[in-house]
Amino acid sequence: MTDAPQPVLAYWRKAFAGCQPDDPAEVSYAISDTLNPKRPVMILEKVDGSVCAAIRPEVADRAGVGFADRLSIEGFKARLEGAGIILHDPDCLFYRGNGAAFLPRADKAIPVRRIAEDDRRVFEAFLAEASEQDKEDAWVELDHWAVFGCFDGMRLVSAASAYLWTDSPMADLGVLTLPEARGRGYARAVVQAISGFARSHGYEPQYRCQLDNHPSIGLAKACDLTMFGTWTVAVDQNGP
Repeated sequence: MTDAPQPVLAYWRKAFAGCQPDDPAEVSYAISDTLNPKRPVMILEKVDGSVCAAIRPEVADRAGVGFADRLSIEGFKARLEGAGIILHDPDCLFYRGNGAAFLPRADKAIPVRRIAEDDRRVFEAFLAEASEQDKEDAWVELDHWAVFGCFDGMRLVSAASAYLWTDSPMADLGVLTLPEARGRGYARAVVQAISGFARSHGYEPQYRCQLDNHPSIGLAKACDLTMFGTWTVAVDQNGP
């Protein structure tokens, strides 16, 4: 059984209403008019092998997908492609284990604190040192719900931010560390700090990264987070 806090499981069950996500023997589908028309399909492939797919009704009609279909996930994706639906690369989803507490920060000697508007110059200097690709992958922003940073002296070298997913119990995390500061415990410290902050305010930290981002996956595991599955959304080339 996939391990995740109950609020997280409840959120995904609601998001895929009509699916049977706990049955790893087959793919389950839901046709839902609540999906954003700009992202009319989403797929959740959990680590236990179960797969849920949700699709807007007008897109299901165009792709020839119905409740009675018993398509494999590969067959489903093929029909989407034929209907002009382009799937983004999947994101790995990590959460704390159900009932698990975050461990104390491994190295309390690393200075970590919350970053605020007064730190804008320091934060902008930090971003200026990062590559465009790293910034795009991390999406760490000063105007997010919460931002925490690690310092080497007066210099910000690692930062994590979190924004709240609409109508969900999750705070979605991003983390960015300057290349020369990697491997020194900064990223782990800042992720643990912002995760604890989110939990103290009633939100479950959600850590996302691409499947091929092996250092980021390693960081999630080092922060005692457990992989829940992969989440894929789609863009309709013929949509609004």
